Amino acid sequence: MSQAKTILVTSALPYANGPIHIGHLLEYIQTDIFVRYQKLRGQTCYYFCADDAHGTPIMISARNANISCEELIKKYSEEHQRDFRTFSVAFDNYTSTHSPENQELVYHIYDELKKKNNIDSRVIEQFYCERDTMFLPDRFIRGQCPRCQAEDQYGDVCESCGATYHASEIKNPACSICGQKPVIKRSNHFFFRLNDYKKELISWIEEGHVQVEVKNKLQEWLQGELRDWDISRDGPYFGFPIPDEDNKYFYVWLDAPIGYMASTIDYCRKNNLDFDKLWKGDTDIYHFIGKDIMYFHCLFWPAMLMGSGYTLPKEVCIHGFLTVDGVKMSKSRGTFIKAEVFAKHIEPEFLRYYYASKLTRSIDDIDLSLEDFVFKINADIIGNFVNIFSRATKLISKLNNTLADVIDSNDPILREFQNANESIADMYASRNFSGAIRKIMKLFSDLNKYFNDASPWIVIKEDPERARQILSTTLAAGAWGSVFLKPVIPGIIKKIEDMLDIGILTWKDIEDDSSLLKKLSHHTIKDYVRLADRIELKQIDGMIEESKE
Repeated sequence: MSQAKTILVTSALPYANGPIHIGHLLEYIQTDIFVRYQKLRGQTCYYFCADDAHGTPIMISARNANISCEELIKKYSEEHQRDFRTFSVAFDNYTSTHSPENQELVYHIYDELKKKNNIDSRVIEQFYCERDTMFLPDRFIRGQCPRCQAEDQYGDVCESCGATYHASEIKNPACSICGQKPVIKRSNHFFFRLNDYKKELISWIEEGHVQVEVKNKLQEWLQGELRDWDISRDGPYFGFPIPDEDNKYFYVWLDAPIGYMASTIDYCRKNNLDFDKLWKGDTDIYHFIGKDIMYFHCLFWPAMLMGSGYTLPKEVCIHGFLTVDGVKMSKSRGTFIKAEVFAKHIEPEFLRYYYASKLTRSIDDIDLSLEDFVFKINADIIGNFVNIFSRATKLISKLNNTLADVIDSNDPILREFQNANESIADMYASRNFSGAIRKIMKLFSDLNKYFNDASPWIVIKEDPERARQILSTTLAAGAWGSVFLKPVIPGIIKKIEDMLDIGILTWKDIEDDSSLLKKLSHHTIKDYVRLADRIELKQIDGMIEESKE
């Protein structure tokens, strides 16, 4: 594989208003697997993220908790980063959108868009709560859907029939904070003229920077004129004030994606790197997001980058939602599972493996079937993968833990592993993790068959050196397969690296068949360490019970 351009990868910024749960983790695990694969192949790849720390919900939550907004976002930032570490999600830099770097970039991009006459201002009417003395965002208005008449719906979308509408259309509106009926007030707002970039957006989308299903949806939106985007909010509001304006703030969705760049510039300043080379140079930028925010990331965000002279994403990688046992996560059923609670009951890397076994390039929803989860982990990780190391290393301990002087690279089982190299690499690169997992597990099934057919536990009694050769071949193949699985279960693979005592495994060990075999030949490994344990149903039951509200 030739060295590619520098790769810069982001995940959507988690909102600093609540804990990380298993639905969030789907995206961060998907992104982390992609990043780990790139780094494993020797690519220069950076993974940047931050907490999304602005907006009315932050302000309301802080008020309810009787703390400052800064205290609230600090608390959740620490919790988020702890949970990500627990699930082996390894960012190169993690910051907050409430940072000097982000404010600096927001003001710069806003100025660039103003210079191009992409910003308009006009008076609008919006709901205002006289009791809470604040203008109400759409999500802080509840009422009756104007289409299907369903009660208690948001001010911009009906969860019952899926209709979208303007907040002024909702029937019997009420403030979701205090329940009082809001009044209509007029206010001057600022708008980004998205339609100014319609032709450029169509060209960018046609170039293949999104999945086909996403492209088709975007083309629907692009058929008519694109509406101007309200990028301002009235105070009180937790966010960056708009320069030279009184009591006006940038809407959280304007500064949130700029947070990707702010995390980058923070990292560059700490590591003496050139920010412009990453965001204005020849960099491949990948954004991983959920399908609910594709409008922002595939229209508003690239248009903002176009208008301010920054590099456009090479790809916006969009995934579906997570369901548990076929339905939406539920607090009452105990399937709305926090990351912290999951890790308390079950090995976190098992969730990484299960998600990887489900993830493709599709934007279809992913289902976490708890019964299938237990079966797949126990069959694949324990019965197929861990099993081969357990059996081989325990037998080699009877031969002083020393491998054969020469491991034959032409052995059919070793050839099978090495010949799978490029196809597995292609699947990781194209985000077909499910295909990669199937291929890897087939290899380990074949390795287990090789081991059983060779029966080294019998051979060792009559021909110890022949048994040593079988066990050495088995462990060499297992080491190659460990490289394939390293992006998915890095912590478990680290135990294997330590046990084999051959340093850090990389993709080069697969590409050059003599590299790994030379390390292992006439090499003494350490005693077997327990790599992972089976999942018991009582662990699932305990996790569900603790998650019920």
